[in-house]
Amino acid sequence: MLKKAKPSNRDTVMRIATALFLEKGYQVTSMDEIVAESKVSKTNIYYHFKSKEELLTAIVNQMIGHYNQIIDEIVLKTHLSVTERIGEFTVLLSERQPNCLGGCPFLTIYVQTSHESDSVREVIGRFFQNQIITLENLLQEGIAKKEFNAHLPVSQIAALIVSTIEGGLFLQHTIEDSTLLPNILQALAFMLK
Repeated sequence: MLKKAKPSNRDTVMRIATALFLEKGYQVTSMDEIVAESKVSKTNIYYHFKSKEELLTAIVNQMIGHYNQIIDEIVLKTHLSVTERIGEFTVLLSERQPNCLGGCPFLTIYVQTSHESDSVREVIGRFFQNQIITLENLLQEGIAKKEFNAHLPVSQIAALIVSTIEGGLFLQHTIEDSTLLPNILQALAFMLK
């Protein structure tokens, strides 16, 4: 029987810090709390991450890498219609959300750190911009395949989809109504036809 490899101290710290930043908040989570929860010494944490902001940057980059990999896999499913791929895209962004303060992990981190961390703000901004570009490409493909109305304003609709998902996640979280976002997404799909 193969033994499961024990996660590295770096991975353990990132997992624990991610949960703390998203559930409690970046500002109120101290490095001492991360030490206590992770059982990794402060010296070892600072060996991997020179500061709390560097740890946050690594976490955001890891989250973005994870989402981008799945988004790329969805886009490459050319055996599916564009409508189905956009549906999978919206499900990814709306259902794979960890427990966090603002409903969306990127929104949660952005709101908490945007005034302090230019690098985190820029990375999250690029992530959302790339989502819009991906959706623009899918919408163009859908128009070419006659799945969507040829007169759709592609850039605006792509931005609307991302905005709707992010705003819907926030509203769904704040008013505690799990049906809100699926209902909004159904209405959005209807509008694309």
